Amino acid sequence: MGRSKLAVIGAGMVGGTTAQRLAERQLGDVVLTDIVEGMPQGKALDMMEAAPVEGYDANITGTSDIADIAGADLVVIAAGLARKPGMSRDDLLQKNAKIVGGLADAVAEHAPDAIVIVVTNPLDVMTHLVYERTGFDSRKVMGMAGVLDSARFRTFIAMELGVSVKDVHAMVLGGHGDSMVPLPRYSTVSGISITELMPAHRIDALVERTRKGGAEIVGLLKQGSAYYAPSASVACMAESIIRDQKRLLPAAVRLDGQYGLTDVFAGVPVKLGSGGVEEIIQLELTDAELDALHGSVEQVKELVAKIT
Repeated sequence: MGRSKLAVIGAGMVGGTTAQRLAERQLGDVVLTDIVEGMPQGKALDMMEAAPVEGYDANITGTSDIADIAGADLVVIAAGLARKPGMSRDDLLQKNAKIVGGLADAVAEHAPDAIVIVVTNPLDVMTHLVYERTGFDSRKVMGMAGVLDSARFRTFIAMELGVSVKDVHAMVLGGHGDSMVPLPRYSTVSGISITELMPAHRIDALVERTRKGGAEIVGLLKQGSAYYAPSASVACMAESIIRDQKRLLPAAVRLDGQYGLTDVFAGVPVKLGSGGVEEIIQLELTDAELDALHGSVEQVKELVAKIT
């Protein structure tokens, strides 16, 4: 039985680091593609030369021909423009919609059996666009953001309490934007809800920092946006799919009545396995939490309407 084929479209900081993490986890052979001639080839060769040191056997190929993704089992779409200071994720809408729409057509043509993870911002909207343009089953198209947003919340909780990140679990729902919905009730340290471990005003501060987590990094970097945590989040999802781990992870998926939402992509907990999105988990939310989720999703719907 041969190795899985993983395609990463976009060889910038997110795409390049994602390819590295996929190879280091030995999830399969990796094809890294970008329209900038030489960049994917150079990064792929550099990663291949790291293989003897790191001890992975994956073949990593760089290419500027999108047709080289042919037969991929998993495709990561990380191409597009990154945010600059002062820009919101939504400012990228029209430019990235044009890029991602064309890539979705190419995925449908060359890798019709692939499961697709979308990373490009504004993420929920781009995921909806990929779903529409590929015509794929909704179980095979998802957005990355929930793992990333939850990881940021987990980081801030661990820092606040002075505990290991290994013991912290968190859940963030909704769109990947400033209206995302971190859920303190479902966020725990060794099974203990953070509502038992810190006062409400500190939780509120961590929730707000999580919502602005990407912008905080953009502001510090001055050029470009986050890539270490986003690529780690993609690799986590990819591993659950390729190895059929069936992990329960938050991801942007198409809802069909769950949480009172229909025909919209939003972050909710799902079971990820070899079939892609194998189950959508329906949490019991308070009225306030459900209202916040619906409010977050309304923003996604408004943006989707602008590109359709």
